[in-house]
Amino acid sequence: MGSNYDDNITFMDYTLDQEQLEHIESVLGEDLIKSGVHCVLLIDMAGNIIAKCDNGRCQHDLYSLAALASANFAAVDTMAKIVGEAEFSLLFHKGENENIHFNKVNEEFLLITIFGKEVSLGLLRLKVAEAVEKVNSVFMQAA
Repeated sequence: MGSNYDDNITFMDYTLDQEQLEHIESVLGEDLIKSGVHCVLLIDMAGNIIAKCDNGRCQHDLYSLAALASANFAAVDTMAKIVGEAEFSLLFHKGENENIHFNKVNEEFLLITIFGKEVSLGLLRLKVAEAVEKVNSVFMQAA
């Protein structure tokens, strides 16, 4: 049985200086944390944390979360291809007290938000879309 997967993936070389990294963290804080999100991570597809911001009360193991999130996203990406979709660009996991939302920033980065019941999914998706656009503009300057 043949495979329709693209094994020729290329990665852009992103080098962020301190000012660009601070700008990304500012976007995460202003657009998401101030909207009620508990924690937000910008990770690469290997699960490395690039930037993070939280409300000061986050007690989660963010490094393990980032590694698992990248693996989860990769698994779902493969499932998308199996069912004939190019990708599923966002994921959402609902819990009793907290929820996790994954959003693809570009081919190499994911934005992961942890939020509670006080933030509606619709508002979160709007705020994440705005933040992703701003973060991508920083990456375009860095490339």
